[in-house]
Amino acid sequence: MLYLKSMNKFLYIIFSLVILSGCSEYQKVLKADGEDAVAKKFKMGEELYNQGKFEKANRLFAQIVPNYRGKPQAEKLMYLYSNTFYKMKDFYVAGYQFERFASSYPKSEKLEETSFFGARSYYQLSPIFSKDQTETKEAIEKLQEFINLFPDSEYVSDANTLIQELDFKLEKKAYEIAKQFNHISDYPASVRSFDNFIFEFPGSRLREDALFYRLDSAYKLAINSVEVKNTIQKGIIYLKKQRLETAKEYSQAFIEAYAESKYIEDVKEMASEISKELNNYSTKS
Repeated sequence: MLYLKSMNKFLYIIFSLVILSGCSEYQKVLKADGEDAVAKKFKMGEELYNQGKFEKANRLFAQIVPNYRGKPQAEKLMYLYSNTFYKMKDFYVAGYQFERFASSYPKSEKLEETSFFGARSYYQLSPIFSKDQTETKEAIEKLQEFINLFPDSEYVSDANTLIQELDFKLEKKAYEIAKQFNHISDYPASVRSFDNFIFEFPGSRLREDALFYRLDSAYKLAINSVEVKNTIQKGIIYLKKQRLETAKEYSQAFIEAYAESKYIEDVKEMASEISKELNNYSTKS
C-alpha cells in the first residue's frame, strides 16, 4: 500500500514536470526573437494545432504572419491560422481570414474547403429568429455564393441544409411579427403581414398557421367593423361588406388547402358567421 502511494506520488511529480517543461518551452518560443525564432514558432504552432491546442497555436501564428508574406510557406501558415479562429469559435475573424485566404490563394487545393468554412462562419453568426436578421441574410448569400462557385463540392449538401435552416429563421421572424399584430388586435397590420408572408414564403412549413391567422385577423376585422358607406360613381360600397367578402375568400382558400387541419372547426365556424353577416346585405340596395 505504501509502495503504491509512493509510486502514484512519483508519477504525479513526473507528470507535473512534463507539463511545466512544455509550458516553459512554449513561453520560451513565444517570447523568442530573431530569424531562427520565426521557424521555431511555425514548427511549434503546427504541432500545437495538430494537438488541438488552437489558442496557443494562434498566438504563435499571429506573431509570424508578416514574416511569411510572399513566401512559399505562407499558404500553409494562413490556412492553419484561419482555421485556429474557427476552432476557437471566433467566427467574425474566421470569416474574414477565410475570405482573405481565398482571395490570396485562388488556385490553392484548400480553396473549396476554406470557402465553405468561410461561409459557415457567417452561418455561425446568425442570431435567434427574434433578433435582427441582417447577419442571417448575409450568411445565406455567402453560402449561395459557395454553391454557385463549387456546384459539385462535397460540401454542397451541407451548405443547402444550412441555407434551409437560415431561411426558416426568416420565415419564423416574419410569421411571429404578423402573429403579434393579431395578438394585439391590430388586424389590418396582421392581414397585410400575413399576405406578405404567404407571398414571400409560398412553401413554408408555417403556411397552414399563417393562412389560419390571416383568416382570423380578417374575420375579426370584418365582424367588428362599423358600417361605413362609400359613395362612388356606380353606387354605394359597404366597407364592412367588403371586409366580410375578403374574409370569406380567405376561409374558402383555407378549407380548400387544409380540409383536415387542426383549425378546420374554427374555420368552419367563422365561415358560417361570415355567411350570416353577408346575408344581411341581400336586402340592401
